[in-house]
Amino acid sequence: MEHMSPRLKTFLSEPIGEKDVAWVDGISYELAINLVTKGFDKAYILLGQFLLMHKNEAEFQRWLICCCGATEHEARESSTCLKKWCSYFL
Repeated sequence: MEHMSPRLKTFLSEPIGEKDVAWVDGISYELAINLVTKGFDKAYILLGQFLLMHKNEAEFQRWLICCCGATEHEARESSTCLKKWCSYFL
């Protein structure tokens, strides 16, 4: 079985609902602030961006890095988190 961080397990344990964007695995406090200032204050809004990019992890990661100031690690972790959430709930 693949290793999952406690934060990822928590995120995948239930529907997104009204969770803040900071709940997404891989989103640091600083990145969350950047996302909120760009209008991505809820996890479902960030998920919407991921879906608009047709669940293309590489494209989503580039967007997070270039437009939101994410590190490569943050971008990779958060795209993985959203992809796994989609496989569980969509």
